[in-house]
Amino acid sequence: MSTISIHRTELLRITHNRSRIFRQRYRRTIPPWRLTICSRSSDTSKKEELSVHISNSPTIPQVDQLKPEGLRFDRLQPPKSEFVQEDRLEFGKFVAREAILDEEFWTAAWLRAESHWEDRESERYVDNFKRKFAEQEFNAIKRRCKGQQGQKCSCIVAVRKEERHIKRSVIKSVVGTLDLSIRFFLQGETFPGEKVKSQLFCSINNEGSKRYGYIGNLCVAKSARRQGIACNMLRFAIESARLSGVEQVYVHVHRNNLVAQELYKKTGFEIVETGQSESSDDDTYLLQYTR
Repeated sequence: MSTISIHRTELLRITHNRSRIFRQRYRRTIPPWRLTICSRSSDTSKKEELSVHISNSPTIPQVDQLKPEGLRFDRLQPPKSEFVQEDRLEFGKFVAREAILDEEFWTAAWLRAESHWEDRESERYVDNFKRKFAEQEFNAIKRRCKGQQGQKCSCIVAVRKEERHIKRSVIKSVVGTLDLSIRFFLQGETFPGEKVKSQLFCSINNEGSKRYGYIGNLCVAKSARRQGIACNMLRFAIESARLSGVEQVYVHVHRNNLVAQELYKKTGFEIVETGQSESSDDDTYLLQYTR
């Protein structure tokens, strides 16, 4: 008797999210087949029997647990006196400012993961997917904030105000986040992603008046919504852009996201272009701050 084990290949799931592609490798979900060949000989003939045995205990696909190195999830939010930042906006029980601590960057990434998967909580293994998304976004935030080609990016967070006799961890203090990028228009552009006449060489216009601000990844924790956090983070981002010498600030919004459109219009944004650009999908609007 001889036994042959046949293993199924691993499955690879590819998820598209705008400009990023996430590859998720699973362990095999179909158990291996075991082929048993029994040969019986007799004086007149040989008979071969082929049997296939399938195990009834399928393997559950799992994502490796991701543990960001060097992060202290129990780290307490430092008191106001320890921050050297002068640019901050206080409103109600919250403060909008730039993120400084790695734990703040991680919490911002996790809020974005929660927002991205908010409408798909019933999907299997969603917690694993959110954790993978958060780790990738955390690394992306750190890279963007280092800047490249003279362009600046900052991660803005809304945190709970310091209260006497109340100590909160950084993880529980951050309730909102967005990214503010200071970018240069490409040669011939009048708004981000504008389709311009093709040139042999495409260059970045480094003149001060040819820079603009771009806002993205705005989200607020479910438990802290309807308290003016998004509006005030936007106001802080716009003022930060102006302090950097930038007057034009843009943001993209999905056509079907009526709540976000109302928020941006309330803050002072107006639709200037319907998303027909090289850098955005056809289902988005481009809004510009006009006040």
